[in-house]
Amino acid sequence: MWKSFAPLLALVSCAAGLNILLTNDDSWASANIRATYNALKADGHDVLLVGPAVQQSGRGGTFVLPTTNITEPGGEFGSIPVGAPYFGQDSENGDLFYFNGTPAATAVFGIDIIAPKKFGSTPIDLVVSGPNEGQNNGPFLFTLSGTIGATYVSVERGYPAIAFSAGNSTHRSFTTLTDDASDPANIAAKVVADVVRAVANGVNATKQRLLPVGVGLSVNIPTFGPGSNCTAPPLRFTRMTGGAVVDQISINSTSGFPISTNLCASGVNANVNGVREDPGETPTSAGCETAVSIFSVDYDAPERLARPIQQRLSLAVEASEF
Repeated sequence: MWKSFAPLLALVSCAAGLNILLTNDDSWASANIRATYNALKADGHDVLLVGPAVQQSGRGGTFVLPTTNITEPGGEFGSIPVGAPYFGQDSENGDLFYFNGTPAATAVFGIDIIAPKKFGSTPIDLVVSGPNEGQNNGPFLFTLSGTIGATYVSVERGYPAIAFSAGNSTHRSFTTLTDDASDPANIAAKVVADVVRAVANGVNATKQRLLPVGVGLSVNIPTFGPGSNCTAPPLRFTRMTGGAVVDQISINSTSGFPISTNLCASGVNANVNGVREDPGETPTSAGCETAVSIFSVDYDAPERLARPIQQRLSLAVEASEF
């Protein structure tokens, strides 16, 4: 059964303002993150943007801290001069920061160093990562994506967090943003604001969490905007597995070098946890629907699978007198 929470969005006009840490992997100067900053601010949230100094896609949860100041060629889209400090602040907006580390390290730098100066003794209510320039569907990309890496490290630190990944993959500077509602960056930003509004609906963030400890969301937005009939993708609850792919390697017959192609493998699509009847996020976001998957950073196998394995191993150990 396919489930949508689009009707909820029609009922929620405005959520109470949240303390939001906004980050990504495409750099602090990308169009998507700046449009999202504007949309969240317009909804009344107190937003702190801390993004990587340069494009850091595909870094997953790798945790690399800077050991030098900004080196050649400088910050993304010329946003930071060579020789500038390893972290810094926008000269016109004190809520916009860069950090010269991987996405996971950038999120943690925001949590530990910058957010306390911004929010004081009040906590971060939500970490928002993205919207990424391109989708991150399935468990395989869950581990590879810098956007999701910044999200799951935040969840591991105990913060509610949501990763957003948009089908439109153009790497653009914030200086190219327009006021046109059909601008793909603005459409993605609206989806982010809508989801945040729904997550915060009915929750007093000063008294309760937006999401349970150890749980986050991964939201994959379809391709939309100019040249597409998709302009207002509805939201669907999904699961990461189901139509998901991993890489397989073959040898190119012409060049003799290895190449990778997608494989819809059984392991990456094992229906083990979650709401088992939900559709997969990969086929869902391939159309004009936004896939919303709920994940946990508890990687243990469920008890129904773990117990029989433990029992079998225990019998083997006893029989061999290890």
